[in-house]
Amino acid sequence: MADITHLPMEQLQDLEYCIDSNPPWPETVLLAFQNYILVLGTSVMIPSLLVPAMGGNDEDCISGNHCSLDKCDHCISLNFGLEDLLGGTCHMGDKIRVIQTLLFVAGINTLLQALFGTRLPAVVGGSFAYLIPIVYIISDSSLQRISEPHERFIHTMRAIQGALIVASSIQIILGYSQVWGLFSRFFSPLGMAPVVGLVGLGLFQRGFPALGNCVEIGIPMLLLVIGVSQYLKHVRPLKEVPIFERFPVLICVTIVWIYALILTASGAYRGRSTPTQNSCRTDKANLISSAPWFKFPYPLQWGPPTFSAGHSFAMMSAVLVSMIESTGAYKAASRLAIATPPPAYVLSRGIGWQGIGILLDGLFGTCTGSTVSVENVGLLGLTRVGSRRVVQISAGFMIFFAMLGKFGAVFASIPFPIFAALYCVLFGLVASVGLSFLQFTNMNSMRNLFITGLSLFLGISVPQFFNEYWVPNRHGLVNTNAGWFNALLNTIFSSPATVGLIVAVFLDNTLEVEKAKKDRGMPWWVKFRTFRGDNRNEEFYTLPFNLNKFFPPT
Repeated sequence: MADITHLPMEQLQDLEYCIDSNPPWPETVLLAFQNYILVLGTSVMIPSLLVPAMGGNDEDCISGNHCSLDKCDHCISLNFGLEDLLGGTCHMGDKIRVIQTLLFVAGINTLLQALFGTRLPAVVGGSFAYLIPIVYIISDSSLQRISEPHERFIHTMRAIQGALIVASSIQIILGYSQVWGLFSRFFSPLGMAPVVGLVGLGLFQRGFPALGNCVEIGIPMLLLVIGVSQYLKHVRPLKEVPIFERFPVLICVTIVWIYALILTASGAYRGRSTPTQNSCRTDKANLISSAPWFKFPYPLQWGPPTFSAGHSFAMMSAVLVSMIESTGAYKAASRLAIATPPPAYVLSRGIGWQGIGILLDGLFGTCTGSTVSVENVGLLGLTRVGSRRVVQISAGFMIFFAMLGKFGAVFASIPFPIFAALYCVLFGLVASVGLSFLQFTNMNSMRNLFITGLSLFLGISVPQFFNEYWVPNRHGLVNTNAGWFNALLNTIFSSPATVGLIVAVFLDNTLEVEKAKKDRGMPWWVKFRTFRGDNRNEEFYTLPFNLNKFFPPT
């Protein structure tokens, strides 16, 4: 029996760089660029889904102001007349402008979170959790009555901005008032394991189902990532750097992207269906042609936000969901960065700064709110590098390429099935990190088996049930006359991590609580509740620039 015993370990041992240790500078820069490439998948996909529905375009000609005809040749495909072309304006398309803004604000939010929030190596980017409230706003009858598409896009964007600005107050208040930290006292390793697990597993629709939209690109990418990162990780063409283990995303994306370019140029997709061409071709995104050489996103660039109580209440549900999903992602990031689980004070501080990030999303007009990028958390484990500095520099890449539109658009034109193949590996890795918290619990207890199994099953099953109603008609299972109420409930119960947290935390704190204290893993967990409960917390989570003197942990 002793030969098959694996003792619980507070920190993972086979990672090479922890949160406050840094690789050499050339390696750090390449790792940071790898993080930037990975965040592009979500940053491109969300605007690609929402901007056309809002009335926005992905070309660079809109009638209204003066424009030279030679710059608008491609606009003929939009059925502009000669008078429209001569009297139109040639400027960046709405989609690329939103993508640039989303990346720019993601860079700022990532930097703020890594410096002043949880200080974990976590990228903060756009979130799919906001889709249901945003679609509710898009379908608002007052906005749908606007006949001119671009005008409808602008008014819809302003309505989304107003809802995000108001809803951001939820995270700001819950974070800086320490309420979320107080609530985290109900968390245990048993309760958090399914929540963190569902942060990864709950995103399965963005994995193989998206990869299957273009199997000739997606399958080779998936096999190549597994081969390079696992089977070739000990091969060192350069003795000092294990390049296959450190840079699997850069290597595999480059190879498969070139392969996709060859398929596109050779006419392999000529005559194929529109969905296949949109997924497989490298020239279908219309990003490079419509991107400017330089554009600096700025607050209120779409005009003054508009405010509606219904829109704001609907958006608050997404803010709550993103807070729960980010909490799970922070727990996973801390483990993959060889840090202690973030104490209640640090967790609250991070949620407060994330609320400020959502406020920035509203002010700049990113078309969605922010949450921790799960795929980038998984990358910490894949590369075995949990360095905070890598993520801080990757934030610089996001800001830099968001301003240099043409260069950023080149990378943003990578077909999405390539990212979907990466998600299969990275989301699965995050899910397994969540399940690793079970090592601190007694899994020979029927109570623990019941809670873990039920929370995992319902965390996948309930959102799937809600999504089946959402996909065909876009109104969801809850369909009353109050649209904001529909969006609120449909958003909450469409989130696997949120459903998992509701089930796991409720059962864990109501079933034989005192009797099962040791079985739940509380003797190990309790010391991480407070900042001073473990000496390592100060090393990992102390604010820079001696700011702890002015903002002491509480």
